[in-house]
Amino acid sequence: MNIWVDADACPTVIKEILYRAAERKQVPLILVANQALRVPPSKFIRSVRVESGFDVADNEIAERCEAGDLVITADIPLAADVIKKGGQALSPRGELYTTENIGGRLNMRDFMDTMRSSGEHTGGPPPLHARDKMAFANQLDRILTQLTR
Repeated sequence: MNIWVDADACPTVIKEILYRAAERKQVPLILVANQALRVPPSKFIRSVRVESGFDVADNEIAERCEAGDLVITADIPLAADVIKKGGQALSPRGELYTTENIGGRLNMRDFMDTMRSSGEHTGGPPPLHARDKMAFANQLDRILTQLTR
């Protein structure tokens, strides 16, 4: 089992939680980004740099992840690809994407894209709050406990 991180958009505080979890559970953590990343020295943590471009990091993760892997991403299409492959996808806000909720999330994403392309200002995601950090840490702990038994 590997943990893959869509690292370009992942908040630093979430990466720090992941670094500690990878060490504690001794699970490989791979951060994928289109820029060089500084990661702590560890035999469990590494980064992969990909070319710049739209969805390049997402495509790399989708191609390399396997059934049983966990992917940390806010990207709904990537989460859908991971679920199709038998992996799990978790947002940096602690939302676990599942076969039951990913269809609705994809539909909402497509609707919001349509709104933005028609000139509607939809705003971005709200700032990450302490409750989001806690939700992420709790959900990550539940997943890792199940997967590493």
